Amino acid sequence: MAGERNYNFFVSTVIPALNEEGNIEELCQLYDEMAKAAPFKTELVFVDDGSTDDTLEKIKQAAEKYDFIRYASHQRNRGLTEALQTGFAIARGDVYVFYPADLQYLPEDIPRLVEPIAEGADLSTGWKQGRYRKWFVSGIYNWISRKIFGLKVHDLNAVKAFRKEIVRHIFLRRDWHRYLVVLAANEGFKVEEVPVRLYERRWGTTKFSVWRIPIGVLDMLAVKFQITFLKKPLLFFGLIGCTCFGLGFLVGLWAIYLKYWLGETQLPLLYLVILLVGLGFGLFLMGFMAEGQTAIKEEVGDLRRKLNRLLEDKSQES
Repeated sequence: MAGERNYNFFVSTVIPALNEEGNIEELCQLYDEMAKAAPFKTELVFVDDGSTDDTLEKIKQAAEKYDFIRYASHQRNRGLTEALQTGFAIARGDVYVFYPADLQYLPEDIPRLVEPIAEGADLSTGWKQGRYRKWFVSGIYNWISRKIFGLKVHDLNAVKAFRKEIVRHIFLRRDWHRYLVVLAANEGFKVEEVPVRLYERRWGTTKFSVWRIPIGVLDMLAVKFQITFLKKPLLFFGLIGCTCFGLGFLVGLWAIYLKYWLGETQLPLLYLVILLVGLGFGLFLMGFMAEGQTAIKEEVGDLRRKLNRLLEDKSQES
């Protein structure tokens, strides 16, 4: 990527860790080597997400050895999205980097991931290079995501670097960290992609399970619905409701014609009319309720933006 690079920012690498005791020491050593050669100042923020092994103890030992380490811990496992939010809350950087603790991505690639930010991008997402056991599921998931969201990135579920303003402008529900790129692009932030080498896990077990597949698909539909149809829900539900009312009216006319002109009584047609009219009414009602929720959401979003501007003004004054 061509362009003048400006590394006048502080980078916080946020790493959620769940039962990764065997990876912490090597990860910190590799991060130390990267930090000494990187063209930016950096810190490493661990979030122990309710580990049942010695992960937290290993993190504490590393924090005594390296002065760039900060950490937080959860008493129980809360999930990756909430672990990231905990990390963002204590991070001091202008740019956040999301990295896993399993050493499938090495810290040496963090400067390459941050490079597009230095050249003006708002978010840089990784594109896995190398052998990947879940390549088939990941490939289908990313292909569907590209089609649904219209993004030109190859991988939504890899490591990422992004300006902290993105976290302030979007709302991450549980498991929605997978759609950080989608939500950021929807808010108008500039997204770039960087090939990043993927390595085999050397210690520990994967946290992936088959249940994440249907959950991911449903979350994908929920995100799509939120950033499209929920912007004008009454229009969406109203059109479908009007269609149902119209079909019910036509079926009703046909039933009247059959009864009074041909002398035939068709009870199934009467039931169909009741079904279509009831469905149309229900969709209209759902649209009105969704409009109220959308109004609340937009008001909260407006308050969030005003608060962010206030925080930015105060930080500039200080």
